[in-house]
Order: sequence, then C-alpha cells, then structure tokens
Amino acid sequence: MKNQLRIIGGEWKRRSLPFASIDGLRPTPDRVRETLFNWLMWDIQNAQVLDLCSGSGALGFEALSRGAAKVVMIEPNPAQARFLKDNIQLLKAENCQLLVTTAQQALNKLKNNFDVVFLDPPYDLDLWQELAELSNPLISDKALIYVEADRDLAQLTLPATWHKIKETKAGIVRAGLYQKIS
Repeated sequence: MKNQLRIIGGEWKRRSLPFASIDGLRPTPDRVRETLFNWLMWDIQNAQVLDLCSGSGALGFEALSRGAAKVVMIEPNPAQARFLKDNIQLLKAENCQLLVTTAQQALNKLKNNFDVVFLDPPYDLDLWQELAELSNPLISDKALIYVEADRDLAQLTLPATWHKIKETKAGIVRAGLYQKIS
C-alpha cells in the first residue's frame, strides 16, 4: 500500500510522489508546507539543506524543487527509504543524498554545515531536544531551522541560540521557523 504527496511549488510543481504506508508517517500538510516555503522563499535558493527525519520526503523534495543546492535526507525505515531512493531517481535529483540510518547516527558522521534544517521527527518519539542538540554544531550561523511538533513550541527544549522568528498552526500541527544566532 502506498500514499501520494504532491509537490506544491518550483520546478516539480504538481508532481505526485509515492510514499509508504507506515504508522506515524505523516507528510507536513500542504497548507503548512506552503507557509514554510513562503517564509523560506529568499533563503532556499542554493541552500545546503538537512532533512533530519525525512519520512515521505515532502520537505526535502519541496526544497529541491524550489532551488536548494543540496539536500541531505535521513530516513531509518528501509521500506520508506526505498520510496525515497526511487523518487530521487524519478526526479533525477543528483543533488539529493539519502542516508538510511537514524538521525542520531547520521549526525555523528556528517561534517557539512547547513543553511536550512528541517526538524520534524515522529511525534511519539519525542526527539526534538536530542536532535536539536546533535545537529546544532552542523548548523551555520544565521541558518534557518524549521521545527514541527504536535504541541506548543514553547514546550520544546531547543538550543538557546535558536531564536523563533515565525510560527503557524494547522490542526494539531505547530510549526515554527527559528534562526541560529550565536
């Protein structure tokens, strides 16, 4: 069984991509994605992007569609990773790197610095603080970090250098855009 997500802007606008039916896998809603990429409109071009918990790939593929220089996707589930790999090949997205491992393991190996980071872990795993701390050394100064949660963002323990600059909500989804300022 597979589901579809639709890219909403950029080079691959209206393109549908399949993803696996896995418990807890939920693409960022279109309305929230639209808001996020309106926020990032001037910053996504040529950006080095880290998609910490790729899942369906909605955020990473949207970033590539809108001109990101490179996206590193992290997905530990082998079934969903196959969908991501197939979608990368389908889109001929040579500037997309897929790491099939946990975000924690990947963050211990990555050396790049990133301009935009998507922190959207499965809600029930409660990984926001751990992944924020592990990724923080890889995030460039002035970089933008998108955080999505099922609770008020003030309840998350995020690095003190991350300053919230925008926030939105849709249903249970709470989303914020932060900027790292050392």
